[in-house]
Amino acid sequence: LICFSIVVNFKIFVINRLITHIFFIMKLRSSTILLPSAIALLLVFQSADATADGSQSSVLRGSAVGAAVAKSNNRAHRNLKNSKKSKGGGSEGSSRGLASVPGVSSDVVLLATDINYPPFAQLGPIVDDSPLSGFGPDLALSLSEVCPSLQLEVTQADWVEACWGSNMIGEGLKTGGYHGCMTYTHTAGVRNRYMEFSSPILSDNKAAGILTRLENGVPGIDGNSDLTGVKVADVVGWAPTADNLAIVTNRCTGEPFAGYELISPEGQNDGALQALLDGTVDAIWIYSDQAESYSCANTPKPDEAAWNCTLWDGLGTDFAYVQTGIFEWSVAGTTLSMSKKGSGVPEVLNPCIEAFLETESYYDLCVKYDLVNTCFSNDFFPAGEILEEPVYHLPTNELTTDCSEGYCSCPSS
Repeated sequence: LICFSIVVNFKIFVINRLITHIFFIMKLRSSTILLPSAIALLLVFQSADATADGSQSSVLRGSAVGAAVAKSNNRAHRNLKNSKKSKGGGSEGSSRGLASVPGVSSDVVLLATDINYPPFAQLGPIVDDSPLSGFGPDLALSLSEVCPSLQLEVTQADWVEACWGSNMIGEGLKTGGYHGCMTYTHTAGVRNRYMEFSSPILSDNKAAGILTRLENGVPGIDGNSDLTGVKVADVVGWAPTADNLAIVTNRCTGEPFAGYELISPEGQNDGALQALLDGTVDAIWIYSDQAESYSCANTPKPDEAAWNCTLWDGLGTDFAYVQTGIFEWSVAGTTLSMSKKGSGVPEVLNPCIEAFLETESYYDLCVKYDLVNTCFSNDFFPAGEILEEPVYHLPTNELTTDCSEGYCSCPSS
């Protein structure tokens, strides 16, 4: 900095001497032609002078920020090492700034979520004014435990309009209304052309499946079908995405699916199921736990739910899964943030996420939302505990259930 200051001051000295000589020559020659040139030259030199001063200030600011970041990173490293045995912290996120978001303070990370994805995104108790709740929002707001300087807010938004629509980025993320959207599965395929994902907050926890109508207890298509000629509904805005069906295999035959027609009904999950029941489509490419999650038994307040749980109570009577336990369509499990490519959000959040996953608070959240079997284990999880795998996670060729239970096993032939 001393050398930089010497150079800048020397340049200013030379500029001032040159200006003095110009005016001296003008005075001797009484030339009116040189006057405009001299004035222009003076303005250029003054601009250069201001730029030099600004550059010097910028260097000073950069030096101070660099020192702060280095100090912060050292503190984060120490706290991350200690976080396995304590609930405190102090880890800091990346020093990289976030992309500019219109109308939003650059110091605050704004994450969007909807309320129809239990237990990941839902509403809290009405006595508490129905706050945004679920595993995702609760975890996001808990990151301050390990990253005290991280300012994060969670806001409600429509999944399709704000985050991810019909196989393309939603307007909210595209136009910068939010930094990221919460609790999205990191899928293979099209999402990666638009998005970048934070580290996962759960293991590869979301299996996919194929749902079909039951007619007198018999599935409209059976588990051996390769879907040739079948109209398959893609649930708009949700994983698994439409293109993922082409990269997975039938759990009964081991063969890929082919020759199907993809249709995208409006109305997300309810819309897709209604299209199946009225015969618009023959099958749905969907999460294999979706029917269970949306059943009235698993909906605390059906009258207030953002989905029609009565419709989903038809599992085992009106419709059933003929394929379950399909995992290879995803890159990673549920993530805290899905954001527009180039946003820098993962670099800010990942150090905090990774530190929080080692805390007792993370274990407590996993217990609270009954997700222990899909959470990342740390030192606070009971040693040696083996939990029973839910039926919808099992591949169809391992099922012993029948269609009347909602999960058809593979046909004998």
